[in-house]
Amino acid sequence: MTGISIGDSGGPGRIVLLHTADLDASVRAAVRSLLDEVFEGDMTDQDWDHALGGVHALAWEGAELVGHASLVQRRLLHGGRALRAGYVEGVGVRAGR
Repeated sequence: MTGISIGDSGGPGRIVLLHTADLDASVRAAVRSLLDEVFEGDMTDQDWDHALGGVHALAWEGAELVGHASLVQRRLLHGGRALRAGYVEGVGVRAGR
C-alpha cells in the first residue's frame, strides 16, 4: 500500500495516509464496511460520497482496519469570496478500540 505510514507493523498498529485515488478496491470496500458497521447501517451512499475525494487516515491493527477518517477540501463562499476549507468526513472506529 502506497502513501505515508506512521508506526510499524510490529507495534500495536499503524496509520496509513492515502488519497482516495490511491485506495485500491479492497481497501475502499474495507472502509465502507467499517463505516457501515460503526454507523449501524445509517451510513448512506451520500455520506460515503462525502467521505471521498480527499486524504484518508486508515488505522490498522495487523491486517484489520479498525479506524478511518478523511479530510476533504471544500470551497465555501462568504462575502463574495471563495475560501478553502477542510471537512472531516467518515470518522469511525471499530467498537472496543
